[in-house]
Amino acid sequence: MAKSKKTTKQKAAPFPSRDEILQYVLDNPQHVGKRDIARAFRLNSKQRIALKHVLKELENDGLIGRQRGRRYAPPEALPSVTVLEVTGMDDDGELLARPVNWDNDSPPPTIYVLPDKKEGAALGIGEHILARLSRAGSSSYEARTIKRLKPPPKQVLGMYRAGPNGQGRLVPTNKRNRQELIIAKENTNGAKPGDLVIAKILPGRPFGLRHGKISERIDQTQGTQLISTIALHEYDIPIEFTPEALNEAKAAKAAPLADRDDLRDIPLVTIDGADARDFDDAVWAEADPNPDNIGGWHVIVAIADVAWYVHPGSPLDTCAYERGNSVYLPDKVVPMLPEELSNGWCSLKPNEDRPCMYVHLWFDKQGRKIRHKFGRALMRSTARLTYEQVQAAYDGNTDEHTASLRDTVIAPLYGAYEALANAREQRGVLNLDLPEHQIMIDDSGNVTGVSLRARYDSHRLIEEFMISANVAAAETLEKQHQPCMYRIHDEPSPEKLEALRILLDGIGIRLAKGQVLKPIHFNRILEKAAGKEYADMVNQSVLRAQSQAEYNPDNIGHFGLSLRRYAHFTSPIRRYADLLVHRALIKGLGLGVGALENDPRDFAEMGEHISATERQAAAAERDAVDRFTAAFLADRIGAQFLARIGGVTRFGLFVTLAETNADALVPIASLPDDYYVHDEDHHLLRGRHSGRMYKLGDSIDVTLIEADPLTGSLLCHVMDSGKAPKERRKSKKKRAAHRKGRKKNKTKRQP
Repeated sequence: MAKSKKTTKQKAAPFPSRDEILQYVLDNPQHVGKRDIARAFRLNSKQRIALKHVLKELENDGLIGRQRGRRYAPPEALPSVTVLEVTGMDDDGELLARPVNWDNDSPPPTIYVLPDKKEGAALGIGEHILARLSRAGSSSYEARTIKRLKPPPKQVLGMYRAGPNGQGRLVPTNKRNRQELIIAKENTNGAKPGDLVIAKILPGRPFGLRHGKISERIDQTQGTQLISTIALHEYDIPIEFTPEALNEAKAAKAAPLADRDDLRDIPLVTIDGADARDFDDAVWAEADPNPDNIGGWHVIVAIADVAWYVHPGSPLDTCAYERGNSVYLPDKVVPMLPEELSNGWCSLKPNEDRPCMYVHLWFDKQGRKIRHKFGRALMRSTARLTYEQVQAAYDGNTDEHTASLRDTVIAPLYGAYEALANAREQRGVLNLDLPEHQIMIDDSGNVTGVSLRARYDSHRLIEEFMISANVAAAETLEKQHQPCMYRIHDEPSPEKLEALRILLDGIGIRLAKGQVLKPIHFNRILEKAAGKEYADMVNQSVLRAQSQAEYNPDNIGHFGLSLRRYAHFTSPIRRYADLLVHRALIKGLGLGVGALENDPRDFAEMGEHISATERQAAAAERDAVDRFTAAFLADRIGAQFLARIGGVTRFGLFVTLAETNADALVPIASLPDDYYVHDEDHHLLRGRHSGRMYKLGDSIDVTLIEADPLTGSLLCHVMDSGKAPKERRKSKKKRAAHRKGRKKNKTKRQP
């Protein structure tokens, strides 16, 4: 009888510490899964259960992030598959890219795009690709193209400059595109050095600088208006409407009363900024006469009836959907709809009949909504008022337009607002205090200043009325089982929260772990920072920690507003999402012409599109403001400014100038002589020899060195005598005194 073999059970290896597991994930160049970690540490089945708990703790603490396929990576690591934009080549001729949706203030990691012969023609600058990423180092990736999504731009806007051997150069105005074009002498089209031009990219070899042919010279007599031209071109903002859409807008006529309710006897008023040109919302309020609602309020919010004029599938609708929204630049507006509608039939001008969608809102004395009712009507605005006018009138300083409205119209609006503000406070809305700066431009188009835009209760009044109407729209569409384009806002990610915790720890403010965070927790942080020198920095940091709001038919609520359901209803002149909500309401409530189609387009796809156009418009608006500000500061080179450090990187400091709120770069090479070490966890640069520190939130004095209106970039140097910080000088004195004391004591001990 054969002897049975005696099996030996493999002895399990010691279970790794939490730090060892974390270090393995951080050091591994590839995204790793639980199985990879278990194999690396030779863990048995029981130990793998413990490993699962440790990984969950690390993820909850924001120390690692979960990627696709249940794999782990360092925080803020890019997903294994993502959309990239090709940005240029490095000095070695390797193609570089950056994530399209990179919303972090810090620079993105370096991404090298590997050549792929299967994709045919070489990738071009500005092309969008779906790519699979693999780590090439701690802050770099290699990308393999899966699919080409968006072709590269066929033309580039830039400044023409003379080059060697009769060949000129085109320097792009886009800060992200550093690849110049070679312009041969025969392709200059008469351009002279210093001209702003548009050049077509010529086909050619994928390596080295590409060649271009100048197709258009921009009229530089426009002065600062060129800034808006640059911003619109760089972000592919559509400017011209199709002839069919223009003809449709010109053919628009006044809407009849017909089956509409008649609100023309109600003194609705519009309240907007002094520079507003389109008025799409009007408001009215009264104390609720219902004896069952003592102290309550009745509010009407009336919105321009854009759906009456813009029907699904029409030329106007096609153009509006392509744009997604209006774009507001300091010197002009690029409207979503032609001016015949945006400033005409869809603008609620005073003393003119206009069609509208309206909602009656009833609130109790605590500001809680009791009920609401939507309808379609004809209205006539009593007055076009500004925020400043309304606030002044409520404070007792009336003018010829507000004197007769103060008690009958304006005072009830503020009464209803006080109730709604109370409900907002009870709900716990995120209350960020972010100053908004306004570019001042004279009639000649010159920038005359950058000022802080005043903020009054009249602004908050309109905001609260609009929020209430938006909530009512979402609730009604749910009740009617109609498609709804929600405005959603997810809660902050664990990675962003951990970054915020580290920053706040540095200034002695605690953001607790292990609890479900709500807006009220962030408000407590803002309250602790209020009045401190780092208050602005904390507000900006809390803002950066938030997720980005978007449009989506799948509702997850709105974190920032602390609302379970929310949709945009109040601005259909300038937002396509609102037009979709109007159409759905018209269909669900049976209100007639302009209803949503029986078989509408895919709402998920439309949500992605209009979210993208919104981000595109916001980026163009920010860039235009940067360029206008740079134009304003261009003649102040050498001037000194107080600034606050808003970002710390390996290559320098990002600072915000107090006077203009403009962002500038302070290169690390310009800091006082020393070798500076970047402490990423504590957001600071520390001089290795001097001990001098530049920390996030610190106030420093800087000198403006460069201001480029074409790119909107500002360059500053720190004003510093080169002396060591006060604390270090004190420590040197203490050490000197200590050495002196030791020497004295030693002398006494000698025989």
